[in-house]
Amino acid sequence: MSDYLIRLGQQPALRNVIKSIGLPTPVELARGKGSYDARLLAGKTVLLGAGQNATAVKALEAALSDSGAKPARADKPEPAKGARYDALVFDATGMQSAGELKALYNFFHPVVRRMNRCGRVLVLADHPDKLDDPQRATAARAVEGFVRSVGKEIGKGGSTANLLYVEPGAQDRIEGPLRFFLSEHSAYVDGQPVRISAGGAMPEEVAFSGALKGKVALVTGGARGIGAATARRLAAEGAQVVCLDLPADQETLNATVSEIGGTALPLNITDDSAPRDIAKFLQDKFGGVDIVVHNAGVTRDKTLANMPEKHWDMVLSINLLAILAIDKVLLGDKVINEHGRIICLSSIGGIAGNMGQTNYGATKAGLIGYVQSQSQTLGERSITLNAVAPGFIETRMTAEMPFMIREAGRRMNSLSQGGQPEDVAELITFLSTPGAGGISGNVIRVCGQSLIGA
Repeated sequence: MSDYLIRLGQQPALRNVIKSIGLPTPVELARGKGSYDARLLAGKTVLLGAGQNATAVKALEAALSDSGAKPARADKPEPAKGARYDALVFDATGMQSAGELKALYNFFHPVVRRMNRCGRVLVLADHPDKLDDPQRATAARAVEGFVRSVGKEIGKGGSTANLLYVEPGAQDRIEGPLRFFLSEHSAYVDGQPVRISAGGAMPEEVAFSGALKGKVALVTGGARGIGAATARRLAAEGAQVVCLDLPADQETLNATVSEIGGTALPLNITDDSAPRDIAKFLQDKFGGVDIVVHNAGVTRDKTLANMPEKHWDMVLSINLLAILAIDKVLLGDKVINEHGRIICLSSIGGIAGNMGQTNYGATKAGLIGYVQSQSQTLGERSITLNAVAPGFIETRMTAEMPFMIREAGRRMNSLSQGGQPEDVAELITFLSTPGAGGISGNVIRVCGQSLIGA
């Protein structure tokens, strides 16, 4: 759906009028096009800084060079006066005390204004939960507040800021997340702390081009919207995609799979037989599955006092209970292959709650609990499990909202605009790749750093 403020803001004269009456002037975001390239950051100018005890800076330098970026070290030699940058990366790992936080100021203060539009800030820090020393944990946790605040300062230029918490021994798993968060494929992921763990084995070879070649992916609710956008992106990276949706939507489902050369699976996931039917289909046709995207979901909004029991039951059944039942069979029967990926669609509504959505909020929060708990049991098979939590995304549902509510939803984030289904699909696709093998048990929002929720 078209955002009139973005369109008007592209005209200098009208942009000044918009500013004069106090309305936001959002920047049209630079979004990734096509599939990943081995040199995804080719031509990007990146300034790299590090604290005095940083542990990941060598891995960062190597990853930036391999991805085609032009890395410059803030201290070797001092950056050219007036130089501009597409990204600012700082390694804050290894901090021993809160006093070392001054290094963040010293690095960012002189250069933050010299970022190009739609630029990227990425900071690495130790994960505070993995530190026994209170001084070190204090410093590490402080970095998150810094990054979230930076994101709110640079968002008006279409730029984003994100944080990678690097657990001990996970420095060799940085490259995949680095590529994604510095690329245009992460345009609407902003203000997010992402944990990179050392648990589970990484694939012997991590491909960054044709990353999903030979992989089989299942996308539920794949006929339209976020599901269809996800199916297209997974297919673009080389995956064979199975799109599952209701038999009543088979015409739309067939059109989607025809576009991507995929496979249609018309089925109601709430049927008692659905988990076994899905498992049998995947085993018989493909010998298993590598990627499972639980996208199917519904809303039936009413305040709790006015909500019919059938609306409660329907939302719980589709959004949560069916997912748990399907995974129980796919994991129990080992239909999901080693190094598999499971991604659940949660929502900002499961984090912050929404009026009239007690049923929906419960399911989306329940998925977060499921992801954080179940992910701890999957390390032996190197299967990752994560949740993606969209904020305000421009879909048919948001297009039907009353004008003022829709405008509030669009503007209440650091980028002052709604996201696109493709923005959600981009994060799902990254989490499906071999390069995301160090990311499991995370809940990552696609919300432009919404002002609502944590």
